Amino acid sequence: MVERRVEVPVTNERSADLSGVVERNITALIARRRNEEEARSRQDRVADAISRFTGSMTFVYIHLVLFGGWVAINLGWVPGVPRFDPSFVVLAMVASVEAIFLSTFVLITQNRMAAAADRRADLDLQVSLLAEHEITRLITLSTEIAAKLGIEAAENPELSELARDVAPERVLDEIDRTERALRPDAPDRRS
Repeated sequence: MVERRVEVPVTNERSADLSGVVERNITALIARRRNEEEARSRQDRVADAISRFTGSMTFVYIHLVLFGGWVAINLGWVPGVPRFDPSFVVLAMVASVEAIFLSTFVLITQNRMAAAADRRADLDLQVSLLAEHEITRLITLSTEIAAKLGIEAAENPELSELARDVAPERVLDEIDRTERALRPDAPDRRS
């Protein structure tokens, strides 16, 4: 499959409320989302279209008319139209088969959306870890400058703790350990 990149036009008009970096990030994220949408396989597009349609009121109205008509005809409420499913067995079968396929399409779409959400969560975590690392370095630098200038705040013992890098895997292990201590029936999420 040939990957095609979508370029989002950058306008010369800047919002007075947003910095250039924020606008660049917004533009980059929108372009990325459009590229990912275009890179979806035909199967994913079909599954998404079916899920989108089945989640609409148009789908509900069509079913109200079809199933309502089916029931009305087979209860004998429509004069001149012969009953073709008086026990509603065929209607139940049609509805069951439809439910199987629709739930499959919805699950396909949900799986794709969950994978995208996982990727966004990974990005969020990476950005947070980078920000934490940068802040740690700034604290170290500020403390050293304050100490060199003889500022008393540089002697605050909390600063040395804040200047240490955080190991995310150790934080997760501690969360799991504390959760198990508070709730012995909590599942072990390390796997």
